[in-house]
Amino acid sequence: MSEQPKAVVLLSGGIDSTTTLAVAAEEGYHLYALTLRYGQRHEHEVEASRRVAERFKVARHLILPIDLRTFGGSALTDDLPVPKGRNPQQMHEDIPITYVPARNTIFLSFALGWAEVLGSSDIFIGVNAVDYSGYPDCRPEYIKAYERMANLATRAAVQERRKLAIHTPLIDLSKPEIIRRGLALGVDYSLTTSCYDPSPDGLACGECDACLLRRKGFADAGAADPTQYQSDSTP
Repeated sequence: MSEQPKAVVLLSGGIDSTTTLAVAAEEGYHLYALTLRYGQRHEHEVEASRRVAERFKVARHLILPIDLRTFGGSALTDDLPVPKGRNPQQMHEDIPITYVPARNTIFLSFALGWAEVLGSSDIFIGVNAVDYSGYPDCRPEYIKAYERMANLATRAAVQERRKLAIHTPLIDLSKPEIIRRGLALGVDYSLTTSCYDPSPDGLACGECDACLLRRKGFADAGAADPTQYQSDSTP
């Protein structure tokens, strides 16, 4: 009888990473969740990741502190305004100020190190190249390039011939498709959060790009969004 394979899943506590965790669970992996507390202004997502990890009964959930506020350069890690009330065309005109420089490269590198120690050949990340805000490190060509690099950089790949695979099960799905997939897998989206600029008590603003994409995603999926918003405007 073969041993259940291990997978490191990057978990932010949002819709995409939570659905990705559910996909990895469905595929039979032993789950190791990794959350980065990186100085993000929406640190309430760390608490959401805890709730999600507990619900899925992961083998281990690491919350790793790093400080990207030292660099700044993003509305999520610096004292810059979060864009509000933008339409989809505006979201895709330029890479937005909510882009965190090299974030997925940094996150994947931590996941890679942990995977090698665990003896895992599988990393899951919930990047999406359809309904997203134009981040360059969410594209398929980026993921393929990182995977190639990882298989040149680790002892596991070079000496042990254990090739790493980076799984992106949501990369070609729209937000409504992601939500429907998660609901079919039994995901409780009330555990998740998306807002980039929540109130001090954690209420979602309802107007940032992440909130607007979430609200429209649920509406287009024909499902109720369990999030409580400060704003009662429609997406």
